[in-house]
Amino acid sequence: MAESRDTQLLKGVLPMLALAALARDETYGYELVTVLRDAGLDDLSTGTLYPVLTRLEREGLLTSRLVASTSGPARKYYRPSEVGRQALADHRAAWAELVAVTARVLDGAPPTPHPTDTTGTTDAPAPAADRGLLR
Repeated sequence: MAESRDTQLLKGVLPMLALAALARDETYGYELVTVLRDAGLDDLSTGTLYPVLTRLEREGLLTSRLVASTSGPARKYYRPSEVGRQALADHRAAWAELVAVTARVLDGAPPTPHPTDTTGTTDAPAPAADRGLLR
């Protein structure tokens, strides 16, 4: 069960992690796997990452260019497009909010008023999914 849950968590954050790593340094897919493994995603495979890169490029969040390699076929280098950089900024903000909500729930903090609540009650904030954080 834990492995399945971990897989689902990774699928949810991998696009954001790929965009963030590529925003720091343009690189090719296999090297990006190495960067993410070095960051702690020990079990990440190219078979998991390449479909994410393909989807991000298809959605216009990444651009790519082919660079000749002296040790084999040309390598496809990726970097975020302007739209991808904005999406990364949006992901960062949503992630920070989700982490804060998660910490409040896990720590048993009292509910905070919802920003649109004008009644003065202290009902819990709307679920993250209702605020567009979880898709």
